Amino acid sequence: MAESLGHLRDADPLVLGLPRGGVPVATEVAHELGGELDVILVRKLGVPWQPELAMGALGEGGIRVLNDDVLAQTGMSPLGLATVESRERRELERRARVLRGDRGGSRCATGPW
Repeated sequence: MAESLGHLRDADPLVLGLPRGGVPVATEVAHELGGELDVILVRKLGVPWQPELAMGALGEGGIRVLNDDVLAQTGMSPLGLATVESRERRELERRARVLRGDRGGSRCATGPW
């Protein structure tokens, strides 16, 4: 993969990996390109009674994406969604602290945009 991205070597690339499986690949790419490595954290918002069914996702930097079709088809209440979202937001923040410590958020999640 790094070979096909070789044209980015002089561009100060930021290489992002999705924990867990994407981080080893991103590590190798960042090393080969001489770029910065970071992780980007996301959490699935699973329907409580069918957790593998995603009704949305949360990302760092306040990103929130909902699947309106799943919400409508499952009859998910606003309170139920808020409960799942609160739990997953706490887990997202916990994982960010574990992975980054005092470094703060990902350069991707914090801008500049």
